[in-house]
Amino acid sequence: MHEAIGRMLAKYERNGSDDTFQALREIIQEIALLGLWRSRFFEHAAFYGGTALRIIHGLDRFSEDLDFSLLAPDAEFDLSRFTHAIETELAGFGFDIRVEQVVKSATTAVQSAFLKGDSVQQLLVIEAAAAVTSAIPRGQLLKIKLEVDTDPPPGFATETKYLLQPVPCAVRLYTLPDLFAGKMHAVLCRRWKNRVKGRDWYDLVWYCANHPELHLAHLESRMRQSGYWQEAGSLRPEEFSELLHTAIENLDVYQARRDVAAFVRQPATLDIWSREFFHDVVGRIRVV
Repeated sequence: MHEAIGRMLAKYERNGSDDTFQALREIIQEIALLGLWRSRFFEHAAFYGGTALRIIHGLDRFSEDLDFSLLAPDAEFDLSRFTHAIETELAGFGFDIRVEQVVKSATTAVQSAFLKGDSVQQLLVIEAAAAVTSAIPRGQLLKIKLEVDTDPPPGFATETKYLLQPVPCAVRLYTLPDLFAGKMHAVLCRRWKNRVKGRDWYDLVWYCANHPELHLAHLESRMRQSGYWQEAGSLRPEEFSELLHTAIENLDVYQARRDVAAFVRQPATLDIWSREFFHDVVGRIRVV
């Protein structure tokens, strides 16, 4: 195992195959960020979403995808210019991962790709125990989705943060009030078939507890772009509050718990969830 990978692995508690697999996924995510930095990707785009919170700000749940937004709309942006850098960086640390761009039949502003590799082969790179590798079905693929929004709504700010492992690199990402606005857009507007995205509600609680400032103008921009706010005037704090409390009243709390339980180390902490709980929690939000 590469020495740098050993140092990264040491920060994880690995009490079973799920913990080990989540650690592997996150190590691969961080190396992918290093590859993107080397290829100057962050001169064009910023990191956002749950994985940005997890890796940069210490969100206490695992996250699956790598989400990015261009700094300004660019219909000519080509994600394939950067995918080889990710593969090269991962290979340098012993991983055999390919990046496959998704060819979409419908026109969309979001470009997508998947990082893919044989799960057992990647677990062997981190010297996972035989009990862990034997629990993985033969041929199972490790997949990490990477998405870039090429038509971002306006009104956000970014900052640069530094990762020190596996080697120091710089990552541009949304500031926390704009990250919160993006998460709030998901809470209010995401339609996930018939299933509740409990991870959105978990992150909402994290923001309220740790960084409750929300950039309301950027939330409005996102809602206008997605068609969920079409009023002539600006979204006012009291209107936002009404929308949020209505969403809470419509929340299936049981389904929300089930969705997020696999991503948190102590699922019992979700027992307190109720509509009353969320009504109280969101009272801590400060619009800016």
